[in-house]
Amino acid sequence: MAILLKNATYIDWENLRFSNPHIIVHQGIDDKLEFVDAGKPIDESNFSKIIDCTGKLVTKSFVVGHHHVYSALAKGMPAPKKSPENFREILQYVWWTLDKSLDKDTIEASALASAIACAKAGTTFVIDHHASPNFIGGSLDIIAKAFDKVGVSHLLAYEITDRDGMDKAQAGLEESESYLSKNQGLVGMHASFTVNDKTMKQAADLMQKLNSGFHIHVAEGIYDQTHCVEKYDKRVVERLADYGVLNSSKTILVHGLHLDDRERELIKNSPVWVAQNNESNMNNAVGHFNGDGMGSNIMFGTDGMHSDMLQSAKSAFFAGQGADTIDYPGVYDRFRKAHRYIESNDFKGDGKNNLVVLNYDGPTELTSENFLGHFVFGINSNHVEHVISDGRLIVENREITTVNEEEVLRFTREQSLRLWKQMQK
Repeated sequence: MAILLKNATYIDWENLRFSNPHIIVHQGIDDKLEFVDAGKPIDESNFSKIIDCTGKLVTKSFVVGHHHVYSALAKGMPAPKKSPENFREILQYVWWTLDKSLDKDTIEASALASAIACAKAGTTFVIDHHASPNFIGGSLDIIAKAFDKVGVSHLLAYEITDRDGMDKAQAGLEESESYLSKNQGLVGMHASFTVNDKTMKQAADLMQKLNSGFHIHVAEGIYDQTHCVEKYDKRVVERLADYGVLNSSKTILVHGLHLDDRERELIKNSPVWVAQNNESNMNNAVGHFNGDGMGSNIMFGTDGMHSDMLQSAKSAFFAGQGADTIDYPGVYDRFRKAHRYIESNDFKGDGKNNLVVLNYDGPTELTSENFLGHFVFGINSNHVEHVISDGRLIVENREITTVNEEEVLRFTREQSLRLWKQMQK
């Protein structure tokens, strides 16, 4: 049965037009909405749930354009054995130590924690980039099942890399092929400096075979570029272009900080997408994003720092005032661009019946004309009251409805202690 949202203030996410209808939300993947004049009588017996949205905002829910589920249990973890002195050491002593310590239970705990956090922050679709070098086979299925349990749609990729040996690179390729042969997803790569020519070609061939795209970190740190020039006598984006990676509209280039004009031109003239992750960039002190010359296919991610897309948008806007060309329409455009990515590539799970209800009672008048000012300076995830994913109510009154969150958190806390202990070995 359908859900009825009564007396809504509906904001069309594409044009920011306001209207005041009753909304009928049908359940099913990419199913429909019906809008009924609020002045007309409606038979309320036909609905599985009725929510009075008087004084509340209803709009399309959100998408995380780049996530790292595997980092969910990092909050509060002990300091690394060595204090990192640069970005490569941050990877070595923090994130690569963490991902090597993951097993079946800690992957599941990370996925459940991330899915819940995403849902409660208004996100119903996540594009994730996973790594667990000592538990590769079946890892994407674990994440998918956890996300499905919570009710959040997904587009997953396993991070293929040579950094742990060629046997692990091969296992990553096999996991990618196994998962993508049955599910929507992407061919994941860590970064150019951890992938040799053999692995890169195998991954590019797999991308072609499965009609997929790459999900890869690109020039996040300057070392990615210096390594590529020294080893291959070309820059990172040029190397990817040589393997046909830029030919796919499904390809996501993550970060893109240290790019020259030629690389920006290659990106602009290709159908690929760029995922911007400002908070992670600042946390790792690797630089600031600047989208100039890349075209308009730019969307926001969280890079596993958190699961709050409203926060990511605000961070991008404020950081961009000194480093990027981004204004009020621009920040909202990038915030919503992930929907375009999903729709244009025929991925499922981000249809019209994915909605968020915001209990936002701002101190000033809210209109279509000034909405963007409220978007940047007012609306945040604390205002998320209800979330509907594929027509299913997964958050009601700020509480997850699909799983027992208290039980999940007990599990995640137990697993985090196991993970931290393993990281100290």
